Amino acid sequence: MSEHLVAAAEKAVPIWFVTKESAASVLEALPPAERDWIAANGFEATAGRHLVLPSPDGGLAGVIFGLESEAARHRDGFLPGKLATLLPAGTYRFANASHDDRLAALGWVLGTYRFGRYKHNNIKAVRLIVPDDVDRDEILRVAEAVALGRDLVNTPANDLGPEELAEAARSLAERYGADIRVVVGEELLAQNFPMIHAVGRASSRAPRLIDLTWGDTAHPKVTLVGKGVIFDTGGLDIKPGASMLLMKKDMGGAASVLACASMIMAAGLKLRLRVLIPAVENAISGDAFRPSDILASRKGLSVEIGNTDAEGRLVLADALTLADEEAPELIVDMATLTGAARVALGPDLPPLFCRDDAVAADLLAHATGENDPLWRMPLWPPYDTMLESKVADLNNAPGGGFAGSITAALFLNRFVEKAGAYVHLDIFAWVPSAKPGRPEGAEVMGARALYAYLKARYG
Repeated sequence: MSEHLVAAAEKAVPIWFVTKESAASVLEALPPAERDWIAANGFEATAGRHLVLPSPDGGLAGVIFGLESEAARHRDGFLPGKLATLLPAGTYRFANASHDDRLAALGWVLGTYRFGRYKHNNIKAVRLIVPDDVDRDEILRVAEAVALGRDLVNTPANDLGPEELAEAARSLAERYGADIRVVVGEELLAQNFPMIHAVGRASSRAPRLIDLTWGDTAHPKVTLVGKGVIFDTGGLDIKPGASMLLMKKDMGGAASVLACASMIMAAGLKLRLRVLIPAVENAISGDAFRPSDILASRKGLSVEIGNTDAEGRLVLADALTLADEEAPELIVDMATLTGAARVALGPDLPPLFCRDDAVAADLLAHATGENDPLWRMPLWPPYDTMLESKVADLNNAPGGGFAGSITAALFLNRFVEKAGAYVHLDIFAWVPSAKPGRPEGAEVMGARALYAYLKARYG
């Protein structure tokens, strides 16, 4: 992706940003012939609209691009990145400031991403000269981490099983000098991860727990936990066929925490990082766990299975218990956990659950600043009673269908007690239709917001 953001060039086509408020003054500074061309084409300074200005020799003299008004500037900070898919091959520069040149440049680079493992994609050689006030290395660190996560989510389950997910984590560990251990198969029972084992045991591909650590042990401990269900049939409570079509993305939480870990390690933040990923396939066989089974957990709580399709919270619970045992300063989990979150907030806006108001407020502020939106939802204590079981400590899937995202978060919340703060992000990990900086397909939601928060906190 580095080829799309260049440090300098002898000649570059200028891009002029205009809003309804600034259009007159910006256009007044252009040569008369270009102003006449703009008028002849009826260009209006509406957000996302562009017009290419011809030069007398038949080339490009410039580009006019409409932005939101200043009052709506945070609606989509990646909007200028739309140009990376609209313009012909060439080298371009920002002739005047966008609302946020850093986000505009990042949106440009992220918009050039294509998943090309199985089908060759012709990517236009659209290059942007990095704006003067933008850190190119930082932009590329973030963009490359996002591409890593997108690649993992886009890869189908026949080529990305628990073992391959562990290998991706191992490659990342080797790149940054991190330590990694992987607990596989029956060893999960020996080391007391019974729910990870139960969910993954029906698959021919053994379940595993990935445990990566990096950084100075004297630094504050931050642990990221990612749901790594590489494919979810729903288990014996099998999903309808239409609901299975995107289940390769059910490891989107794992991909997102690996992307965030890549950003953290590349930037050398002053924290002791731990990444925990329970990697399983929720398959169907004679050994599959069943509705009404009662599972032991690492924490010692018994869990009645109300629905085998609520498997993500089971594997996360064992991983969260392990994370909590060393009482880190912060635990964050990311998971494609509930359809209820999509019903409540749609595909673009992941809910954030957190017991600490200050941490939640800071994360939300960074989410807005990074154009990586989150929306806080409540860990509503009265709904804890929905998790009750007559025969076990908890039920993994309460009946009734109410508050599904909240009750899932409350379930996970039971497994974190010692950490200084705990955050749960219920992400979709997918873009249904292309947007600026976000091609259709996989997305690592929340990772950039979390990285920005950690960078501000731990430098």
